[in-house]
Amino acid sequence: MTLSTLDWIVIIAYAGVLVITGVIFNRRGASDTGDYFLGGRRMPVWAVAISVVATALSAATFVGGPQQAFAGNLTYLASNIGMILAAVLVAWLVIPAFYRAEVATPYGLLESRMGRGARRGAATAFLLGRVMASGARIYIIGIPAALIFFGEPAASEAIPPWQIIAAIGAMTVVGIAYTLAGGVKSVIWTDVIQMGVFVVAIGASIWLLLDRIPGGAGAAYDALATAQAPDGTSKLTLFDTSLNFTSNYTLLACCVGFVLMGVASYGLDQDMVQRMLTCRSSRRGAASVILANLASVPIVAMFMTVGLLLFVFYERPDVMGDRAPAAAIDDSRQVFLRFILNELPGGLSGLMFAGLFAAGLSSLNSGLNSMSSTVVNDFYRDLVPGRDEAHYLRVGRVGVVAWGIILGGFAVVCVWWQRAGEQTLIDFALGVMTFAYAGLLGVFATAVLTKRGSERSAIAALIGGFLVILALNRPALGLVLDVDAIAEQSAWVDSAWKLAFPWKLAIGASLATIICLIGNRPPEADPC
Repeated sequence: MTLSTLDWIVIIAYAGVLVITGVIFNRRGASDTGDYFLGGRRMPVWAVAISVVATALSAATFVGGPQQAFAGNLTYLASNIGMILAAVLVAWLVIPAFYRAEVATPYGLLESRMGRGARRGAATAFLLGRVMASGARIYIIGIPAALIFFGEPAASEAIPPWQIIAAIGAMTVVGIAYTLAGGVKSVIWTDVIQMGVFVVAIGASIWLLLDRIPGGAGAAYDALATAQAPDGTSKLTLFDTSLNFTSNYTLLACCVGFVLMGVASYGLDQDMVQRMLTCRSSRRGAASVILANLASVPIVAMFMTVGLLLFVFYERPDVMGDRAPAAAIDDSRQVFLRFILNELPGGLSGLMFAGLFAAGLSSLNSGLNSMSSTVVNDFYRDLVPGRDEAHYLRVGRVGVVAWGIILGGFAVVCVWWQRAGEQTLIDFALGVMTFAYAGLLGVFATAVLTKRGSERSAIAALIGGFLVILALNRPALGLVLDVDAIAEQSAWVDSAWKLAFPWKLAIGASLATIICLIGNRPPEADPC
């Protein structure tokens, strides 16, 4: 099925609201890079917190959250334990340091510790990692966009790659155009509106699913209590206390790997840090990251609830009776999307996809703005000093277009990368982020906690962290190597490839830290 006329009216109306919002919040326009990239440091805490939530969740959560619960259980929710702990650490130690140093990106802090080479190396690592992370999210938003533009494929058939590529192109163009208009201020205020649509859409999904299931919430709970995930655990399992190092969401992985993931996301990734730096003070910036993580827990829980209810709806005909859908789900990535397209009345489907595109555009807009700000502040100002702010602002906008094209190109690569690994969308999106995070964690840990580290050791650590994650990533290597033959020849290598991505991040960050510690800090560096 395809969207109805009423659905398109809802989507177009939502797009119109975004355009009007952009005009209202940018009627004065950005006069310099501080206004364009940092909102003049005048953004309220609550708006920044909502924007952080919107960016962190993204389309990966909208599409992948329901898939995670539909195909597995609730253990993904436990990852919030590590992320909240990380937010407290970032708020206490990291954000105040950025405000004291008066930097526009987190990488500026490294220059006073280890030299300009360390700053540029870390900025380069961020840019590479953000291309991969944001590109993966554009690919994820391309899946539902392809279903809307071209309709559903025949039963048991995957969406043709060319349709996803065309959808990626369309979404990239829209994201570039909107980001050019207003800078980070527009991104944050738009995120506030998009989060409202986001929550209304998912809340409506839960209500409609409970209405469709005979017996409502009670019947759904009874069905889930007796159902099992593929690993043999209950569908309602929240905490996995096992010592299974191949599982991404064991309690131990959440308390170790996801703390590292959270510190990197909220303290070292300009995509998130940029928002916190738009607040008036470090205290407000710190409050925004804690509020964002606390608010994300119930929202993620809502998406997981949708996935569980979709499991009852599609996989338990004994519960659904004559209300059971005729079509089975062959691809769990599309379970929520197919429910929206096939089961919802006109208008509501449009609202759902408006919420989905809200999530996707939020991640795309913020990624483009943060990458452009990093290039201007960590590279271009040093290479071309002494120009007026209008010049740097023009360069920043050119950077938005250039990075948009690069992100779209990497999203196309992800069409084959994600399928090669047969991962859920959330696992894929989170795993991609570890490529840059491993090295960044090692370098910042050395810079902040020790008096060692140099330009050369920092750059070596960034490269080493990336290579470690690459060596441990079978799907990525599978794009260029015969990984099946390698696995047959070496059981040790095969075991390493099966490690959960939180542990791969921990290994990469540990080795990057060791490499960075080898260097001696320059005598003129700030010892603080």
